[in-house]
Amino acid sequence: MEDIREVEKLVATDRCDVCGAQAYIRVQMDSGELLFCAHHGNANKTKLQPLVINWHDQSEELNKK
Repeated sequence: MEDIREVEKLVATDRCDVCGAQAYIRVQMDSGELLFCAHHGNANKTKLQPLVINWHDQSEELNKK
């Protein structure tokens, strides 16, 4: 589901729209974008999939810390 367009990397100040934790997933849709922590991104992925233009997942960064 990753789009080939260049996507700006999420940084520590990007926060999950659900809980405020650090965002690791950016979801781009026609209506705008949502930011999620890894937990909420994975929890909502199935529901959002039909609307997604680009699903940018940086959750592999969690293992580097």
